[in-house]
Amino acid sequence: MMTLHILNKSPEHPRFRLCLEAVGDADQLLLIENAVLALSVEGIKLPGRIMALASDLDARGVSVDGSVDAIHYDGMVALAAAADRVISW
Repeated sequence: MMTLHILNKSPEHPRFRLCLEAVGDADQLLLIENAVLALSVEGIKLPGRIMALASDLDARGVSVDGSVDAIHYDGMVALAAAADRVISW
């Protein structure tokens, strides 16, 4: 069973760590809003398959490497539709 975790909290927020602890091996993590800032913080290890909303990356001036997929809103909708469950943090 695959869970899509949608995280919008910045790395300093307590729910950020709670989310990372809840992500399982088969899960996917989608970073949106201020959560994309984690990609520019050294030392943060993100679990599972990581994606980030492209418009939020652009708005915050964050770039991604090959380990993170930048997706658009249509990709976000497709991920949510394919997931067995979705949890928003």
